Amino acid sequence: MSRIELKTHDQVHYMRRAGLIVADIHRALREAAMPGITTRELDVVSADTIAAHGATSNFLGYMGYPATVCISVNDTIVHGIPDDRVLVAGDIVSFDCGAYIEADGRQWHGDAAFTMIIGGDDAAPLRRQQLNAITEESMWAALAGLASARRVSAVGEAVEEVVDDHVVSDGWEAGIIEDYTGHGIGTAMHQAPDVLNFRARGISPKLRTGMVLAVEPMLTAGDIETVTMEDGWTTKTVDHSDAAHWEHTIALLENGVSVLTAPDAGAAGLAPYGVTPVVLD
Repeated sequence: MSRIELKTHDQVHYMRRAGLIVADIHRALREAAMPGITTRELDVVSADTIAAHGATSNFLGYMGYPATVCISVNDTIVHGIPDDRVLVAGDIVSFDCGAYIEADGRQWHGDAAFTMIIGGDDAAPLRRQQLNAITEESMWAALAGLASARRVSAVGEAVEEVVDDHVVSDGWEAGIIEDYTGHGIGTAMHQAPDVLNFRARGISPKLRTGMVLAVEPMLTAGDIETVTMEDGWTTKTVDHSDAAHWEHTIALLENGVSVLTAPDAGAAGLAPYGVTPVVLD
């Protein structure tokens, strides 16, 4: 297994700066994403926001990826490439965003994703609304769990618990994508350890002060089988069921946790779980 990078106090602060830039990309995309806009135009919104902060996209050029944001519509789970597709009311769209700053001669990365329904929740069928809500809830439950857990596997346990709870309350079971996981993050966008969104056999890494993780459940309204398109990036559900994707970057500190990509450090999302984050600003 690759070495897990542990960050110092100052390095976590660098990552908070990158995280706040990603949060601003999210804000700009939420404001711009409306019926009639193309995903290519939204990539320009992302690029302009990154440039305004004097930061650098960690997506553009990564293994040949051609844009600054992944925009995944309806049955696309992840890595959708912005193009001339026009968004319409009721589309469920995931935006996976990232940027890095440079400090002390190294890159410090931020990475976070959110899903929204174009034109507002009421524009979409109930199950599409529920899928988005379940996915977001599973992310916050997993982030909150890291505040007191001993191992990385707490993420998958939390996601599965939320999904199981909603089988009872909503009457259907969301599928948890297993082909893609969360990850460590720091001086590179993707680092050890892998952060599974489901329960798995074996012993996972222990949680330690200085770890920074990108927690990112991806759920579907149907089967979890995936297929990658000829472009080598766009990944869809085989059964064409809807997908949703939520992600935040979280730091494990001596005195608690801090969600680096949330403007409020995660206060609102963690509050229902009785967790108060460390504020670094």
